[in-house]
Amino acid sequence: MARTASPDHSPVDASPLYRRVAARLRGELHDGTFPPGGRLPGERRLAEHFGVSRETVRQALELLRRDGLLATDRRGSHVALPGPAPQSPASLAFPVGARAARPCAGDRATVSWEPPSREHAEALGLAPDRPTLVHRYTSSTADGGGRRTAVTSFSAVALAEVGELARYRGRADGSASAQLWRAYDWMRGAGLTLHHRDTITRLADTQAVRVVRLVHDQYARPLEITDLLVDAGQDALVYEFTLPAAG
Repeated sequence: MARTASPDHSPVDASPLYRRVAARLRGELHDGTFPPGGRLPGERRLAEHFGVSRETVRQALELLRRDGLLATDRRGSHVALPGPAPQSPASLAFPVGARAARPCAGDRATVSWEPPSREHAEALGLAPDRPTLVHRYTSSTADGGGRRTAVTSFSAVALAEVGELARYRGRADGSASAQLWRAYDWMRGAGLTLHHRDTITRLADTQAVRVVRLVHDQYARPLEITDLLVDAGQDALVYEFTLPAAG
């Protein structure tokens, strides 16, 4: 590959910009930033990520398609590298602590448009008193025990990128039922790769356990934070992990 020297004698890649973007994106495909079968962000988001125009991104994507690394359907581009399609781990049910993948008897969920707690605002990078979509979930067993409560706040990024979430703003009055159990599927469908960090603590002088989950995307942008309280004296919170294969 031809290279030229800059005034400070540092080598400069003289290849077309779209080829350099394609090379960077190829590296992200191979390192698992975008897993096999996973959706890529749209052209606008990729252009912002690489600091180039959408036309440059379009040319880079076409190059990767010709190389067999990407496939495109009506929903956009997805990774065509060999490997298993990404699964939705049981531990990533929305919200954290939900008893089942789908709402069931004893579950209650609503959404409101309001300023989140200070802790949530800081984690999501929101200005103080700036309103956002807040989801509240409560659940109890048939006998009224094993109570769980979860409060989730969504970031400005999540609302801008995920149309299904943004549409709740107009009807987020805090009273109508609003089960968002597919929230993580919606995020993945928008081309976001989800990463999460859970912090688990036992509340002093109580039998309650607190779980704080922060979810961010492949660009380290926060998407949502959930604060879950579980009555550990009457219930158990089960986590499932998938260990990497030995090799």
